[in-house]
Amino acid sequence: MTAIDRRTLLATTIGSSAFAIVGGAMLAAPADAATTTRPVLKMGSTGSWVLSAQHAMWNAGYWCGPMDGQFGFVVQQAVWAVQKANAIPTTGEIDAPTWTAIDSQHRAWPRYAGNHIEIDKTRQLLMVARGGRSAITLNTSTGSGRTFEYEGHPAIARTPSGNFKIYRKTTTGWVYGPLGGLYKPYYFVGGIAVHGSPSIPPYPDSHGCCRVSTAAQDYLISGGGLQMSELVYVY
Repeated sequence: MTAIDRRTLLATTIGSSAFAIVGGAMLAAPADAATTTRPVLKMGSTGSWVLSAQHAMWNAGYWCGPMDGQFGFVVQQAVWAVQKANAIPTTGEIDAPTWTAIDSQHRAWPRYAGNHIEIDKTRQLLMVARGGRSAITLNTSTGSGRTFEYEGHPAIARTPSGNFKIYRKTTTGWVYGPLGGLYKPYYFVGGIAVHGSPSIPPYPDSHGCCRVSTAAQDYLISGGGLQMSELVYVY
């Protein structure tokens, strides 16, 4: 976990979990930050401004992959999470309002105390809570509400609200079914799972599962953010 190696960790564990709340000093912005208008960053942007934003987002719990100064798919996922948590337009770019949000270091606080996962369907955010504080916040996409056909019958793409526990998992890669592929799914109610996907828009778009990026799913599993019997609150 190279990103974690760059920060000071205030560890809060559950079982064998390695997940922790991130703290410590932020990476300094480029030297001319005080006198230069910061650029709008978008997919394909590179350099010190991207690196500064990555460190600042990570410091507030928005996972954005390796600290490499590259604005790619995973960084855009983190930007969407920051924008949702701060109730600003989900442009997917680090524009002026998003720079302000990143500077604020506002953390997406969970609704419940303790160690668990929260899926906020209104904001389309997934939070890994440790000690009642969000250790990791991710962009997610839940049930779209659209009608689709499943096994010859109409069904509604809905993510159920409630309190659940992870009861089944697959960690060997992709699982394929009649509704498509799920990357390393962790099921918490029926066939509804948190799973990796190549498509996680900033709005509800799934058949009912909670999508995150495949890289984020690997990170959650390796860090103990997803584990058997983990509480999952969906609201």
